Amino acid sequence: MDAQYVIGIDLGTTNSVLAFVRLGADEPRVELLSIPQLVAPGTVEVRTALPSFLYLANPNELGQGTFDLPWQSGGESAVGEWARTRGAEVPDRTVGAAKSWLCHSRVDRHEPILPWNAPDEVQKVSPVEAARRYLEHLVAAWNAAFPDALFQKQRVVLTVPASFDASARELTRQAAHEAGLPEDMVLLEEPQAAVYAWLNDMGDRWREGLGMGDCLLVCDVGGGTTDLTLVEPAEEDGELILSRKAVGNHLLVGGDNMDLALAHHVAGRFAEQGTQLDPWQSVALWHACRDAKETLLTPEGPESHPIAVLGRGSRLIGGTVSVDVQRVAVAELLVDGFFPRCKVDERPARQRLSGFQELGLPFESDTAVTRHLAAFLQAHGASPAEPARPTHILFNGGVFKADVLRRRLLDVLGDWFPGAAPKMLQGEHDLDHAAARGAAVYGWSKHAGGVRIRGGTARAYYLGIETAGLAVPGAPRPLRAHCVVPIGMEEGTELDVPSGEVGLVVGEPAQFRFFSSSVRRQDQPGDILSTWTDDELTETDPLEATLPADEMLDEPCVPVRFLAKLTELGVLELWCVSTQTDHRWKLEFSVREEG
Repeated sequence: MDAQYVIGIDLGTTNSVLAFVRLGADEPRVELLSIPQLVAPGTVEVRTALPSFLYLANPNELGQGTFDLPWQSGGESAVGEWARTRGAEVPDRTVGAAKSWLCHSRVDRHEPILPWNAPDEVQKVSPVEAARRYLEHLVAAWNAAFPDALFQKQRVVLTVPASFDASARELTRQAAHEAGLPEDMVLLEEPQAAVYAWLNDMGDRWREGLGMGDCLLVCDVGGGTTDLTLVEPAEEDGELILSRKAVGNHLLVGGDNMDLALAHHVAGRFAEQGTQLDPWQSVALWHACRDAKETLLTPEGPESHPIAVLGRGSRLIGGTVSVDVQRVAVAELLVDGFFPRCKVDERPARQRLSGFQELGLPFESDTAVTRHLAAFLQAHGASPAEPARPTHILFNGGVFKADVLRRRLLDVLGDWFPGAAPKMLQGEHDLDHAAARGAAVYGWSKHAGGVRIRGGTARAYYLGIETAGLAVPGAPRPLRAHCVVPIGMEEGTELDVPSGEVGLVVGEPAQFRFFSSSVRRQDQPGDILSTWTDDELTETDPLEATLPADEMLDEPCVPVRFLAKLTELGVLELWCVSTQTDHRWKLEFSVREEG
């Protein structure tokens, strides 16, 4: 049966959303899936978002239909609203921020490590497994609602942060396929999805808001990451089109950091009252502060909100400890801590900050989104003295539901570019559902025709090649970075990479090192870098593998040339082609799987 719908999924750090468009319609009319989920033991309600939390049941809770869903009974875990609630009550059995863990290269993301620091009796899951559980729930909810249009048969677009490197994208793809998403699903960068949602809302009127010479900054601050993207109008065959010009580096700063900052502040308030929180309570406080932040910063939010955690001392068992936090104080803490006023030539601080580091995620040392934005505009300007100048801004991500944060960022941009401050794009923008809605619109446009954002891959990719020469005791041989994919390589294309004599180790274990860059736009396939800075190139996860030997050559190191291919699905393949036989080996920018 042919596909009947395009499905767009936003697999978010805090919430996941599914939107869909019927194929064959003259215009993409986007709808949201109402997602059944547990909101209390044995109680199922529908929501338009699925909180990205997984609660792992205590054995004492099993039975009596506690974890039953319309499509299953006898479950042992919960995904969604009740799982989120349990995070503040039973943090050592609640998985959160799995999406942030997917891009944490210093841990094995296939290993059961979540909830982080949970006691041994808790059956942990891996970040990939947690992501799979969220997606499985969405698949099951779709199939229950559309039994005559099963999920596996539809066209599916799944969003990822623009700053996700190839390893994090591959992990996301693995989780998606294991959850039942079709093999031909497409990954779409979240800031682009936000633009597609805006385009759909505006219709043909979008050309009245953006024109030649304009530059659109998409500032996407979600639960776990900050994504910065520049999009510019261009002309093609007399038509105005959109072209993505730049994306920022991966920034692990977002709503989670804000929750931690508020938790640190509230922990101090508890200490003033004589209550010292233990590690268990600190994690519970983190979850409780998320709810408080979202409640206080909504336009209709209250002037104050209580934050409570379960008591742990001998006199507090079964009770709670609580403090009230003021709306004004929380706004000041988050505005000045995450969107401080700064100059456009400032750079993020690199010092390591203390506080809640035991949670394991490598949050940015400098939480100032404004300084990261300044560095991004400097990196993609015409020169260090001439930063990129956005004329318009599109906010995305749940953090910007708070009007006070949007206003502060606009004020800072106004200070940087007096008389030419970026304007907010006109039109309604649904921050809760924009990424999923835009993903569905993109899939529809790809099938039916419509405005597309051009730009190809946002990063250049490099192979680490060890240089030949005499060995020096205690010192590794120098490494060179060989460009194999340039920024802007289009999907569905391949290219031969110029190279000299390069040897490929086969028949024995070897480590293959990869690098990427979002700023070296001048590099072309075949270019070799002998030196670089951390700001220019970022090393991704190495691939450890034993490639099969070439039976026609009795050599452990065979000469090869490189063929780079970017598939229509956005998967990057690097082929190592023997120069002496017809043998070839495929290296994918992936991560090592332990087992």
